[in-house]
Amino acid sequence: MITTDTIGRFSIPLMMGAEDALGAGEMSVFLCDARDDPIREQYYLRTLLSRRVDGIIVTGRRTQGRPPIGAALPIPVVYAFISSADPHDCSVVPDEAGGARKAVDHLLATGRRRVAHITGPEHHHSATVRAAAAAGRLAEDGLDLVGAPMFGEWSEAWGRQAVRILLGADVPFDAVFSGSDQIARGVADALQAAGRRVPDDVALVGFDNWDVMALACQPPLTSVDMELEALGRTAADLLLAAINGEPSPGRHTRPCRLVIRDSTA
Repeated sequence: MITTDTIGRFSIPLMMGAEDALGAGEMSVFLCDARDDPIREQYYLRTLLSRRVDGIIVTGRRTQGRPPIGAALPIPVVYAFISSADPHDCSVVPDEAGGARKAVDHLLATGRRRVAHITGPEHHHSATVRAAAAAGRLAEDGLDLVGAPMFGEWSEAWGRQAVRILLGADVPFDAVFSGSDQIARGVADALQAAGRRVPDDVALVGFDNWDVMALACQPPLTSVDMELEALGRTAADLLLAAINGEPSPGRHTRPCRLVIRDSTA
């Protein structure tokens, strides 16, 4: 497995899922961290090929398409979480749009109608996909987001700042869908500092179901889980099939799951 996810936030759960799928066949997974360095990545690719590995899973910390890791490689390659820009390659990705729709479905089911969306950088694929899906789901019920999607950083600090902007605009809102759990935790802190109760006054949903953030949030955070371990298992299963002469080219999408906690209850 070759990754650009230096901190392991996404690659470690993916590797655990892959090991689960491959362990029964007594196959091992070697993790190589390319650190967002194309030269280092190619070095790892050459090293792994020289050691005659059976296949490669390529992953990273972003879901958008990337250039193929190599051309006419002698072994199968599966892209997991990220996708290959070549439609003939095999890629397994989370259904982020579907996850965002589930978040909004839940907020609507709890009676919320004035939903704000605070998310990461506008140039980031995940931020734009989640924002568009949230706005689209609200539109199906004849509703709009409270203001435009608020693009910023994947950070608690941005979550706090965005709430101050919302409150300063004096526009009523009864729910916030955050593009990440880190942002949501900052949102929760700022709402409570302003005397807004979560979830009584404002319901709050995050994205990632990162337990470090979701469980430490006060109250515990309802969040969209991309099921990364299951994604890793699927990638390993597709890789095994390709090794056995049954490749599955194209983009394969796996559903996300909504984990409901006290921030919306």
